[in-house]
Amino acid sequence: MSGYIGRFAPSPTGLLHFGSLLAALASYLDARAHQGLWLVRIEDLDPPREMPGAAAHILRTLERLQLHWDGPVRYQHQQHERYQTAIDILLAQQQAYPCSCSRKQLDQRHVSRGPQGQVYDRYCLTHAPAAGNACAIRLKVEQTRCRFIDRVQGPVEYDFASLGDVVIRRKDGPFAYQLAVVLDDADQGITHIVRGSDLLDSTPWQLSLQQALLLPQPSHAHIPVIVNNDGQKLSKQTFAQPLDTGHTSQLICAALDCLHHPLPDALRQAPVPEQLAWAVQHWQIEHLPAELTFHHPYWGKN
Repeated sequence: MSGYIGRFAPSPTGLLHFGSLLAALASYLDARAHQGLWLVRIEDLDPPREMPGAAAHILRTLERLQLHWDGPVRYQHQQHERYQTAIDILLAQQQAYPCSCSRKQLDQRHVSRGPQGQVYDRYCLTHAPAAGNACAIRLKVEQTRCRFIDRVQGPVEYDFASLGDVVIRRKDGPFAYQLAVVLDDADQGITHIVRGSDLLDSTPWQLSLQQALLLPQPSHAHIPVIVNNDGQKLSKQTFAQPLDTGHTSQLICAALDCLHHPLPDALRQAPVPEQLAWAVQHWQIEHLPAELTFHHPYWGKN
């Protein structure tokens, strides 16, 4: 067993679709090819947005696809105490601050926009919110630039002026994804992250949080996300169809085609365990293109 620990961390806001399968399969194969562990974490931070029964359905789908994980499944809703402790530390060290600004106020101040939306202008850092105001908590990003080497995308560089100070706890109470994912990755000992390129813009904030909290920084690999014919990422919002696990061999075959690891003809109709065994043996993440998106004909007019 190597020191590699990877993970797949879906949100139960919907059922797994073909784009989800690409992320799950790539992370699974990368872990198994390194004789490492592959963990599953359910990122259930926002109950109002969750689909009833989705978490259990996601796990059943992975099992039917023979993507078997190691150890118990982690649920983020059980980790709130740890998240709050980290926020308390950041506030005490003046590495985070309360913010009462609304989107309307940001619009009125004509704040700039970056790859993740409005770039916060640090108004509340110099104008403390009034006592009793509902406040989000923002990370005070000290760095000006972020550079890292992505195993798929290559050298990546961001200017934090285009990102701003990220929210780590929302004004209405829930902990933000950026904080939770960093703390869970550290607590679970994650060494390698393989996920979709739609999360590439989140990496600088996560690296900054890891630095502020003195946490290890995993290796990253951001694979291209699949898009439909309109150039939209497959998601619940774009009405991506749930995976049909009645045709698991076809799904794995199509996903491996998309991941630039096509199966030999003799295995294209083989049972899934045989397909996965071949894929683990031949997996090379370097075969993936350094692109952010791609389309696959498997989806037709989806």
